[in-house]
Parts: sequence; structure tokens; C-alpha cells
Amino acid sequence: MRIHVVQSGDTLWRISRTYNVSINDIVQTNAIANPDRLIVGQSLVIPTPDDVHVVRPGETLWMIARMYNVTIQDLVRENNIANPDVISVGQRLRIPKPVIEVNGYLTQTGPTGEEILRWTGPYLTYFCMFSYGISRDGSLTPLNDESVIAMARSRGVTPLMCLTNFEGRRFSSDLVNAFLSNVEVQERQLTNIVNTMRQKGYEGLNIDFEYVYPRDKENYNAFLRRAADRMHANGFSISTALAPKVRADQIGLLYEAHDYPVHGQLADFVVLMTYEWGWAGGPPWAIAPINEVKRVLDYAVTVIPRNKILMGIPLYGRDWRIPWVQGTIASTVTYMQAISRALQYGVPIQYNETYQSPFFRYTDASGQQHEVWFEDARSYQAKYETIKEYGLRGASYWALNLESIPNWPVLISNFRVAKL
Repeated sequence: MRIHVVQSGDTLWRISRTYNVSINDIVQTNAIANPDRLIVGQSLVIPTPDDVHVVRPGETLWMIARMYNVTIQDLVRENNIANPDVISVGQRLRIPKPVIEVNGYLTQTGPTGEEILRWTGPYLTYFCMFSYGISRDGSLTPLNDESVIAMARSRGVTPLMCLTNFEGRRFSSDLVNAFLSNVEVQERQLTNIVNTMRQKGYEGLNIDFEYVYPRDKENYNAFLRRAADRMHANGFSISTALAPKVRADQIGLLYEAHDYPVHGQLADFVVLMTYEWGWAGGPPWAIAPINEVKRVLDYAVTVIPRNKILMGIPLYGRDWRIPWVQGTIASTVTYMQAISRALQYGVPIQYNETYQSPFFRYTDASGQQHEVWFEDARSYQAKYETIKEYGLRGASYWALNLESIPNWPVLISNFRVAKL
């Protein structure tokens, strides 16, 4: 894979000649709606053959392994090398890709959810069904999810049940407070969870409790211990979703009850929700600015094993009205919607090097100005380089229904996705 950023005067014909790749391959890889229309600053994934290294004079397998940050054993296995001490000048060696686990949250069931898993399945280790809710009496909110579980299994994707403190259309601090204050209700809830997981074929539980009162921190930790014991005793995995903290004593309702060391000890893996800096109710900003993501990782890896961390990645962007006014809400946009708006208003796409994120501004027909931040091939590549840099377990997407076409070829150009 290569990434080409469209310049003034570029056409698909010219780009295809530059990279010796067919126009049709570029169109299909990037889901280009109109091959005759590109926008300056648009990033295109150029499909190219897998990485191959041609051995130069004086090189050894040890040197080549160091060059690509892989092991000698990986090179030997990938290329069926009989004697690691003997390689030839001009020999072509395939460079193996690191293996990671990939999770995606799914918010839709029925035919729509099935279709999403049909085409994203090859890129996923897990899918997390969002969501089952806790209750004040220990009952479990039902979901008609059998068909999406069946689809996931047919695509080699491990289904995880996601448990939240959702009430209505938002996370409820009061609901989770009542739940965490009553051990009897927790035990009843866990029994219902285990029975439902067995019945439907879930293989793990993902706990996503958000906006937990700080005073409930220890009760949350105690519940995690009960849940981990119960899941492991029944052969299920347990994972949690964590707010993006940069230090242990970070203040705020979203952060204080999330005890990174305890989650790192009890969970089989954690999802760091490293997105939403550019949130709908705030001013325009990158959704997952890489400098801020790295601040979270710098703290997380000191208290959670790296091989337990899935780094959160957004599959969406946002469109804000500017000048931004407190109380206004940005609209969520997919990658295709963002590109379509840039094309519609004829504005170039810019790229913030600090945040490693694309953005653009436009004025709509009513004269209202807008600012859009989203994700593209370049920003996804930056995130995957970060996963490699920090040696993490893998990635987790919010959310699979917010399709981002360029992400998938960038993902598989960097990694092989584990299937359990």
C-alpha cells in the first residue's frame, strides 16, 4: 500500500500511470463515487504488492530483521528458509507483518448489522455487541442479536457481549451507582449474563461503564473482581472500556472511577477509548489527535501490560458550525460524507501534522461556515504506526456502522489480523 495525496492537476489516469496501478483498482479501493472528480488534499490508498526486500551485498537475516522490526524466526518461517545463515544477493524476501487483535463495536442488529459484519468480518478478531444494559433488579435488557452472532461466526469473528450503564439514550451515573451499591443485584445480573452468553454463543464480556461517580470507584473495582471470577470460571474472557486518562489522579466524572491498574490486572484486555477529543458538544478539533492519544498511552503502559491494550480508533468525523457557540452540537459524518462535502463545496482538504488528522472548512448555501475533522488513510497510518511503536495488543473501532473505506486496506497493509 502507498498513500497518494491529490495535488492540483491530478487525475486518476495520471495517478494510475505514476504507480502502475489500474484506475479501477484505485476506484474500488477508495470507493470513489465519481472517478472524474478528485479534491486537492484527498488521500488515496494505492494498492501495491506486499512488502518485499531484495537482499543487498553484505546483508544478513539479522540486519534485515532489525531493519523491519521483525524476528529472524518470522523471516525464516515466512520465506521457508532452510538455513538462516545462508541468503543470496538479489534474493527476494517477503517481510512478515505483525499480528494484532482487532475489535469493532457494532450498534445495529438485523439485516443491517449482518451486512456490516459480512464485509468487515475479515478485518476483525472480535465484534462487541453494543449493548446489553444493567438494571436495578439484576435483569438483563434483551437484544435480538442471534443473526449477527451467526454472521460473525461465519466470518471467523469472536462475539463479545457489551454491558453498559445505558438508560434511555445516555450513560446513567445514578443507574450504575444503584447497581454497584447492591452485591445481590450484581450476582443476579452476572447469572443472567452467563446464561445469556451460553444460550447465544458469546465468548466474552466487555464492560463499558461510563460517567461512574468517583465515590463508586472501589465498588466498581469490587464488581470487576466478581465479574472476572465468574467469567473465567465459565470459560469466558472479560474486557473493559476505559476513559482516556493521562494520569492516575485525573479529575472528572468520566475518569476518576476508572482505575487503570485494577482493570489491567483483572481484565484479559482493555479498550482505551482514545477518541472524542473533538466531541459533538465541544469546539472543532480532531477526533483522535495523535499527540493526545500518545499522552494516554504514555500513562497507560506504565500500569497496564502492553499486550493487554487495544487502542481505540474512530471510524467517523464531525461537522461543526463556526464560529463555534457553546451549546451547539456538531453532526457526525462518515468518511464518504466528509469527502462528498469537500467535493460539493470545492474546498481543499488540509492536514494537521501535530494532530495527524485531515480537516477542511466550507460555507453552505445559507452562508453558514463549517469546519470538518475526520479520518483518512494518513491518519489511520499514523495510528497503526503508534500501535507498533508502543507494542500494543491491537486496535478497537468505534463504530463499525460508521463506515470508513480507507481504513481497511491501511490496516491489512500494516498487520495480519488474529483469528481465535
